Amino acid sequence: MLRSMTAFGRARGLNAAGTKDITAEIKSVNSRFLDCTVRLPRVYSFLEEKIKAYLSERGIVRGKIEVYIGVDVLAQDGTEITLDRALTASYLDALRALRDEFGLTDDISVMSVAANRDLFLVKKAEDDLEKDWEDVRTVLGQAIDTFLAAREREGENLRRDILTKAEKIMACTARVKELSEGDISGYRDKLDARIHQLLGDYGVQVDEQRILTEVAIFADRAAIDEEIVRLGSHFTALEEILSSPEPAGRRLDFLMQEMNRETNTIGSKANNSDIAHLVVEMKNELEKIREQIQNIE
Repeated sequence: MLRSMTAFGRARGLNAAGTKDITAEIKSVNSRFLDCTVRLPRVYSFLEEKIKAYLSERGIVRGKIEVYIGVDVLAQDGTEITLDRALTASYLDALRALRDEFGLTDDISVMSVAANRDLFLVKKAEDDLEKDWEDVRTVLGQAIDTFLAAREREGENLRRDILTKAEKIMACTARVKELSEGDISGYRDKLDARIHQLLGDYGVQVDEQRILTEVAIFADRAAIDEEIVRLGSHFTALEEILSSPEPAGRRLDFLMQEMNRETNTIGSKANNSDIAHLVVEMKNELEKIREQIQNIE
């Protein structure tokens, strides 16, 4: 299923023991690659790589992802906080030197010093680390469920919009083919009439073989059969990619480049103002699709 790269998901819940109130938020915007940032309470920083790996396991492969985890401890969970005495002594010495050297007001207090979180050592029992991950993963999983559902809803909207625009391009392509065939079939009559008009007054005999040769050269130069066939195969590929469960953004981007190349070639061969106008319309719709594709995972 097609997924948008723009989405948001949030979940909140207690752990099994009822000792922690956990909040998980995940949001994303467009990015060519997977770029993940995780914000965690310092004591849970060891979970960062686990969270990134979990996102990949859930099938998130592209987008600028931001994950926020908040943990409110409701009851003692075995975490031990101690003071780094050596660092604290050095820190206080530096504060006093700053005060004395620059004549600053002495507002050194317990609370002002405690604002420096690096002075405290947080120690968790080894057997609690896996429990912490299970607690966070449960809530994070719920947030990801909401997040992915939002991506899929928006992806379905994008799919329908892209198919609507593709149908317009296909209709234009069919009309271009009709006009091109008419141009080639009518070119001989126009050329023959023009030459007879120019040479008839002088009694010069018209070389019919030469006319046929010129018509053949024109037909070869103006023929767009190959481009039309390739565009048709690209439309088929577009529908297949849009229906595929695999991430489609990069493949669609490449396909749009190919479709735009064929359309440009048709435009360069056009000897008909109606075809030129249709090519402009086709390119306009292709550009709209290309912009939509930038939102697809």
